Amino acid sequence: MSSLVDTVAEIENGIQEGPVGKRIGNELENDNFSTTPESDSEIKTDYSAKDAKDKDNFSENDADEDTVSHIALPKKPASAYIAVSIICVMIAFGGYIPGYDTGTIGGFESHPDFKRRFGSRNKSGVYYLSKVRAGLLTATQNLGQACGVFFLGRVGDLYGRRIGIAFAASIFIAGVIIEIASIHAWYQYMIGRIVSGLGCGLFAVLCPMLISEVAPKHLRGALVATYQLMVTMGIFLGYCSNYGTQYYDDSRQWRIPLGLQFAWALFLITAMVFVPESPRYLIENGRFEDAKRSIGRSNRVNPDDPAVIYEAEYIQVAIEKEREEGKAKWKDLLDVEHKILQRVINGIAVMGLQQLTGANYFFYYGTLLFHTVGMKNGYEGAIIIGTVNFFSTFIGLYIIERFGRRTCLLWGCAGMICCMVVFASVGVTRLWPEGKNAGISSKGAGNCMIVFTSFFLFCFAATWGPVPHVIIAESFPLRVKAKCMALATVSNQLWNFCIGFFTPFITGSINFYYGYVFLGCLCLAWLYVFFLVPETKGLILEDVNVMWEEGVLAWKSANWVPPSQREADYDINAMATDDKPIWKRMFGK
Repeated sequence: MSSLVDTVAEIENGIQEGPVGKRIGNELENDNFSTTPESDSEIKTDYSAKDAKDKDNFSENDADEDTVSHIALPKKPASAYIAVSIICVMIAFGGYIPGYDTGTIGGFESHPDFKRRFGSRNKSGVYYLSKVRAGLLTATQNLGQACGVFFLGRVGDLYGRRIGIAFAASIFIAGVIIEIASIHAWYQYMIGRIVSGLGCGLFAVLCPMLISEVAPKHLRGALVATYQLMVTMGIFLGYCSNYGTQYYDDSRQWRIPLGLQFAWALFLITAMVFVPESPRYLIENGRFEDAKRSIGRSNRVNPDDPAVIYEAEYIQVAIEKEREEGKAKWKDLLDVEHKILQRVINGIAVMGLQQLTGANYFFYYGTLLFHTVGMKNGYEGAIIIGTVNFFSTFIGLYIIERFGRRTCLLWGCAGMICCMVVFASVGVTRLWPEGKNAGISSKGAGNCMIVFTSFFLFCFAATWGPVPHVIIAESFPLRVKAKCMALATVSNQLWNFCIGFFTPFITGSINFYYGYVFLGCLCLAWLYVFFLVPETKGLILEDVNVMWEEGVLAWKSANWVPPSQREADYDINAMATDDKPIWKRMFGK
């Protein structure tokens, strides 16, 4: 605890020695400092209760002890942040590309031409994709994403987030070329998916990272969540593409939707020209003035505004502190003293549990699923769930900042548990009144399953879809951020691969009992979030680091106060201990 206090003090002293600290000190000595802004460029200053009480008696001797601890970047009307919101959506478009791929691959595997080229023919002369082949064609891109995250994740640290994203888009284009050039060799198509997955893996790390580092603090959660919004839009338009090409009888069925991915990747590369670089990356590479411009552009204030300089100096001192500790190595992720290992495990668990909710079971195999429950045109059913998924994510953008990350995850889990109970139970007991082999399905049961699938995806898209990306983007210190986010994303993609590959085998053996597997995972996810996932709403990234180091209990974290805003009687230890029984922690106030 003492080392933490020393660190915070060192950061504050470093800022006070900079131009902002000197300017404020002079103004306070001359008694000319005003807390009422005269224009949009004026700053707001937060005083602690002690500062406010002793302001009239402020003297030169007191200045060493009672300094201005925090200068807030001014909040402006929502209309002032339209430009930075558009910038973040452009960055988030990196999520659209893997989302579009997710939406199209299930439809491709239902297209007759695709099965004729890459499948096998049975004794009746009908072309089909074996379970192994279907699983590999679906899931190998996730394997590529995991490799891309693990082996290429440092690109953003070495060359900048923007160049890293453009590089990822170039790799993705190379993979699409391999896929679209496939004629009859299914393994060529699979190799293309692995290569394109390398690029998508980089998107998954660099896009949320860059958004979290350029977005204004009070909008960060919602803007990072636009990455998941773009994923859902990609899934929806992927379904629409399959629906639009289903009536062709040749390779246009799948090559047209696949070829559109060139346009998406080229758009993303072009967008990077107009996006500001991460201020943390710029300061780390000695470009302080560029970092000020980046912060000012994101927050709609002048780069020379004292609040911008304060923010830049705060980041600079934190980076210098990290440099003193040396360049990050993989073994540094095992650091327990500064809670790095705990955060790594938290990121891995949250991103893994996102997949274990079962959402991708519906996304990957939605077309086949709706055929199973009696819908004549499975493409129409896929569009239904794609629409629900996309528009529900807009709700998520609001509730993430309104109610917080932790609350969203808990209520989202509760909703999905209820929906999965109904979906699985109806599928097991009512879908086939005379048994599966009879081939007769109940239309009422099928409709019920479709409705609760939609409710399930509503709960997922508004909560567990975007929130895990927000959590891992704001949980780690800059020094180890890329490595930690890489491991969390690898966890996500490996579970994604497992679901994509093994689902055909599992559903072939136990059918809708599979839903009970996801039900158990959802219950585990609720318990994990309650006891181990802290609330980070409204905190700057450096304060998130302090909260973790102080060992704040997850269910108390919503009431945690950053060091710069604490009153004299604030009790740090009370946030790290709790003598209440478990049931009171879970259900009491």
